[in-house]
Amino acid sequence: MRRPAVLIWAVALSAYVAAVFHRSSLGVTGVDATHRFDINAAALATFSVAQLAVYAAMQIPVGVLLDRYGSRRLLVTGAALMVTGQVCFAVTTDVRLAVAARVLVGLGDAMTFISVLRVVTFWFPGRRNPLMVQLTGTLGQLGAILAAVPLVALLHHAGWTPAFLTAAALGATVLLLVLAAVRDTPGRGPQAVPAGPAAVRGELAAAWSHPGTRLGLWTHFVTQFSGAVFALLWGFPFLVQAQGLSPTAAAWLLTLLTVASLASGPLVGYLCTRYPFHRSVVVFTITAGTAAVWAAVLAWPGPAPRWLLVVLVLVLAVNGPGSVIGFDYARTSNPLHRISSATGIVNVGGFVASILLILAVGVVLDLSTP
Repeated sequence: MRRPAVLIWAVALSAYVAAVFHRSSLGVTGVDATHRFDINAAALATFSVAQLAVYAAMQIPVGVLLDRYGSRRLLVTGAALMVTGQVCFAVTTDVRLAVAARVLVGLGDAMTFISVLRVVTFWFPGRRNPLMVQLTGTLGQLGAILAAVPLVALLHHAGWTPAFLTAAALGATVLLLVLAAVRDTPGRGPQAVPAGPAAVRGELAAAWSHPGTRLGLWTHFVTQFSGAVFALLWGFPFLVQAQGLSPTAAAWLLTLLTVASLASGPLVGYLCTRYPFHRSVVVFTITAGTAAVWAAVLAWPGPAPRWLLVVLVLVLAVNGPGSVIGFDYARTSNPLHRISSATGIVNVGGFVASILLILAVGVVLDLSTP
């Protein structure tokens, strides 16, 4: 079973790579977006907020649907929604239509990551789950590299519409791969769960009532938002306009963030597997380190030195792998038939925090700058 499991996981992972690419495509093109749509920083923030708000709001419904219908259907549906959103974003110049396009991207994105986690749960033994989940979360960030360098280069050489139509074409290719290769379980199909409203409410209540699910939610909340907001929207403008870096240097720092995340994810996974009763120590260490380095950068008189910005990026790179620990709490606290519902609850945390911070930064920028 190992070879089919790895193949199915790899194809499902490609869907997550594409989702991260679509999710990150606005962050690295934010400066260009302000000119294309003639908007200010707060209005630009609404693009990401709309995308992330839909993502966060859909996590619990998607978890319920996933327990009912399985990963394959939701991965296909999510990919189709993201392709549609990117096509619309490529051709429109109307702000309202652009926001609607980002909503479609967020809706499709919401169906992807936890669908891949369900593939891992059903196709791999429990002892390998923490490492496989970390590999999924970190390798998925290759999509951010595709957005940070190739998409920016294509945008500056070919223009807005060709760049985002190319993004849509990438998504369509992944959709076909998922149709061809992904299967929900080693058996005939996903386990059916009761579909009535009362049964759904009961399963959600049972998932939420377990302390491990709530611990996972708050772990995701406190560890993810800083790195996510930096990568999704405000990191690129911060490096270029506040720290004085060239767009190319800023793009390479965002790429370093992704590469460092790829390197740190397996280490975090190993620590969780080797020391499962000390996972919270890892969470507290990541959170404290992030706060300390941000304080140093923001307190520095004038633009921070390049070495300190590199340290900041390296610390932020561990935020994503740290947030994945929350899913491990959910997995070890819930039975298989409600694992996706519990995972959806956990995945709400970091994205709610990210939405609040994105909005707050946009408002502060507009109040403090002409």
